[in-house]
Amino acid sequence: MRVLSIGEVLWDLFPKEERFGGAALNFSANLKRMGHAPVLLSAVGNDTRGRLAIERMHEMGLETRGVCIARTLPTGVAVVTASGDGDHRFKIERPAAFDEVEINAEILEEVTTGSFDWLYYGTLSQTTPSVERMTMRVAESSDGLRCFYDMNLRDGHWNLGLVQRLARASSILKANEAEAKTLHRLEHGNVKEFSLEAFCSEWALQYDLEVICITLGESGCYIYQRGAGHAVPGYPITLCDAVGAGDAFSAAFLHGYGSGRPILRAAQFANAVGAIVASRAGATPLWSLDELAPAFEGLLP
Repeated sequence: MRVLSIGEVLWDLFPKEERFGGAALNFSANLKRMGHAPVLLSAVGNDTRGRLAIERMHEMGLETRGVCIARTLPTGVAVVTASGDGDHRFKIERPAAFDEVEINAEILEEVTTGSFDWLYYGTLSQTTPSVERMTMRVAESSDGLRCFYDMNLRDGHWNLGLVQRLARASSILKANEAEAKTLHRLEHGNVKEFSLEAFCSEWALQYDLEVICITLGESGCYIYQRGAGHAVPGYPITLCDAVGAGDAFSAAFLHGYGSGRPILRAAQFANAVGAIVASRAGATPLWSLDELAPAFEGLLP
């Protein structure tokens, strides 16, 4: 399975340290760990953080041929603070280098000749109009290319119209429960009561979505496909750091589903990988597929 991902490479600035991350980077790193060779389209600055980001990508075994060096903008950073409810808040400095992401001729040719099976994108970098235009151009360049939209909504860095356009271009939509409730409230106010089944049914029909994944934290996830929803339980862990767990879930789900495994099996695998990442420090902590055997033997490379 060949995956092209578009999005941010940045540094998460915690009170006592800086950690390498960004949703697209985290997704790609976990997909690489599952035996795939994702190509990441992003940009870093011509600065110390940018040079270190390229080094880290090489250490992870990720290709960097799709990572541009921004002309004037610094490498992206996100100031991370705990919210008190086990979650984190992100203050993201814009504009940043990832706002200048471009696709080179070599990778675009690979897209048009059908070399990629999936295109992955989130919302953050798509708020830059040129990045959204490039993403839609890529999505429309190959008849066989399907899109995975991982919302990852960050305060002040999204709008409903953009989310709707990105959803309309996708085959798989992934969001968390809070994001689903926010979108429901924007569209219906207090007139219509929220439920996962009703939300997924409405969005699947309105945006012609093949699959919707709603992550539920420690409770697992809710998977909707072809008019049927399924609650898939999570795995008990001692929470260390939830940053990056959702990105790991997305990589693991696409690994399973994109490889033709039954959807509920893919969801169980995604819950397990997300749990492992949440139980360890950092957005891309070390973990191995051996830790998931034999429970997921059929899903391992």
